[in-house]
Amino acid sequence: MSTSELATSYAALILADDGVDITADKLQSLIKAAKIEEVEPIWTTLFAKALEGKDVKDLLLNVGSGGGAAPLPEALLLRWRAADAAPAAEEKKEEEKEESDEDMGFGLFD
Repeated sequence: MSTSELATSYAALILADDGVDITADKLQSLIKAAKIEEVEPIWTTLFAKALEGKDVKDLLLNVGSGGGAAPLPEALLLRWRAADAAPAAEEKKEEEKEESDEDMGFGLFD
């Protein structure tokens, strides 16, 4: 992460912690107050637009939490159940073939 991104990130966190709306002007003024002069205005604009209308504290608290799995459509569940049942029917057919060979009296070492 570059110095510009890091400075803008910290400025956004400071504004969010104080409960102040995050705007490009406020980010830029915080960065200038910290005497960091190499930050281009594009970074503050990008961060301000990305965080517009979002609760930064809520974003930080829910970083690793997934929303849970979405429920599967009924049609997909029915297809999976049918696919699970189909291999079981094929296995039964294969077993019948093996039994018929044994009934005829053929063995491996006969």
